[in-house]
Amino acid sequence: MTALNASGALKLDHLVVAAQTLEAGEAHVIEQLGLTDVVPQRGGKHARMGTHNSLLGLWGGTYLEIIAIDPDAPAPSRPRWFGLDDEAVQARLARGPYLAHWVARVDRPRSLPRWQAQYPQRLAPVMAMQRGALTWQIGVPDDGSLPSWQGAGQGLLPTLIQWDTQQHPADALPSADCAVTSLRGFHPQATVIAEQLQWLGADALVNVEATLVEPSLAAEIETPNGPRTLR
Repeated sequence: MTALNASGALKLDHLVVAAQTLEAGEAHVIEQLGLTDVVPQRGGKHARMGTHNSLLGLWGGTYLEIIAIDPDAPAPSRPRWFGLDDEAVQARLARGPYLAHWVARVDRPRSLPRWQAQYPQRLAPVMAMQRGALTWQIGVPDDGSLPSWQGAGQGLLPTLIQWDTQQHPADALPSADCAVTSLRGFHPQATVIAEQLQWLGADALVNVEATLVEPSLAAEIETPNGPRTLR
C-alpha cells in the first residue's frame, strides 16, 4: 500500500473532516471508507479553540481528524480555527459532514515561526497549541478563516503545522489499513491556488482543477475493501 507524500518542503500531515457533531463526523467517515474493524477514536479537546476531535490512523505517518465545535466548552475569546465560525462553513455543515481541509507538516530544521515572520503576507500567524502531551505550532489566521492567497483558499490551501514533540499523533493510533493515494481539489480560481501551492512547496501533494461550482476537496483512499473517495 503506497501512501501519498512528497520529498519536497512539505508533507501531508492529516486530513480534516468538519462536522456539526463528532458522532455525525465519525459515521460519515465510517460509511465513506467502509470501515468495519477500526473506527475513529476520540482524541481530546482544544480548550483554546472550543473544539474537540476524533482521530483515525492512516498509512505513511498521517491521520484523519474529525473536528467539531465542543458543545460543553465555553466560547473561545477568538474565532475558532478551520473557519468553523464562518457562516458559509456553518451552512455547509448543515448539509452534513465533509472533507473540509488538509494540514501540511513543516519538518525541522526549517522553523515555521521564522518562515512566517519572513513572509507574513503569505503565511498565517503561528500560534502554540497543546493537547495532553502533544505540543505544536500551527498557522491560524486571526479571524479563524481557512488559509487563503489573493482571496482564494476555501480549504484547498493547507494549514501549516510543526510538531514540537517527537511523538506524532499517528504513532499512537491503531492503523485502519487505509492510505491516502491522492488528494484532489476543485476551485474556480485554480490558477491562484496552484501558484500558492507551488510557492509553499506543496504542489506535489494535491492536484487542483478548475470548476464552476463551489470549491471542494476529495481524497482517494485505498482501504481493505478497495479504493474509496472521501468527500
